[in-house]
Amino acid sequence: MPANLTPEYFKAEKWFRSAGTNDEKILALEHMLRVMPKHKGTDHLRADLRRKLSKLRDTDAQKGRARHVDVFHVPRSGSGQVSLLGMPNCGKSSIVAALTNAKVNVADFPFATTAPVPGMVLFEDVQIQLVDSPPITAAYVAPGQVGTYRNCDLIGIVIDLSADAQEQIGVCLDFLESRNLLITGETPAVDGQGNALAKKAFCICTKSDIARPEAFEAVKNSPRLPFESVQVSTETGTGIQELPALFFKLLDIIRIYAKPPGKPADMKDPFTLPAGSTVMDLAMAIHRQLAEKLRFARIWGTGVYDGQNTQRNHVLNDKDIIELHFS
Repeated sequence: MPANLTPEYFKAEKWFRSAGTNDEKILALEHMLRVMPKHKGTDHLRADLRRKLSKLRDTDAQKGRARHVDVFHVPRSGSGQVSLLGMPNCGKSSIVAALTNAKVNVADFPFATTAPVPGMVLFEDVQIQLVDSPPITAAYVAPGQVGTYRNCDLIGIVIDLSADAQEQIGVCLDFLESRNLLITGETPAVDGQGNALAKKAFCICTKSDIARPEAFEAVKNSPRLPFESVQVSTETGTGIQELPALFFKLLDIIRIYAKPPGKPADMKDPFTLPAGSTVMDLAMAIHRQLAEKLRFARIWGTGVYDGQNTQRNHVLNDKDIIELHFS
């Protein structure tokens, strides 16, 4: 009986073959098993994939993950992590150098960055982590580098407007799509086991000061870029200082200021939560066990009168001030 495998299966198979780490191979195999048609024609193939999956998991267990140092894993810091992706000399390091105090290697030669370099960007009173990454090409991606993007919250695709933008778009999107790193109708943010899978992305077009006048419009109108694009120049500063606000918007988070009963609110160090979070979500973020004793809250902010009593399921807005009352 023919297997009648789907295009989604072959996409996952291509992802498996290009995977550089066991973790990535495991994710790809799990996805292949999920999208494979279930009938007698695929029984042998399914069994073979399960054997491969079991072997990879056993290999990981034998290696002892706790002793393994992954240079491409960037521990999260701040209210969100934005990782940059691009081809050699596209301007990733220059963006990180302009917005953070990170010690990046800005050079005119390719592959000056050999491992991820994180730095902190300040948007008003919120810290956002920005990560410089080694460049990719159509022929080469550093083994394990996909883990940097799997772990982040948002991917910034960096395109050099003074070079062949369409080639860069193709290389970057082929890399992301082949590894199921972009959120689409078929690829969710997490897989069935809760593992991080796909991410939101946007495009930063660099070197606008030396590019052709029509270069940015050509990128914005590219059918392969269905997400937001901005143009910047680290030489003139054009657009650079607007990037932190864009990061904050695309991370889709809100700031909440906590007010202890009878005391002023802390307006310097807000809690950051996903947009759509409730009063109870804030209580859980502050203290998971204490949250169970939450009775009610008072709120100052959007769509309410000052000090209004509100319930656990009240949806919060950016810059709300909340006073929690526990039993």
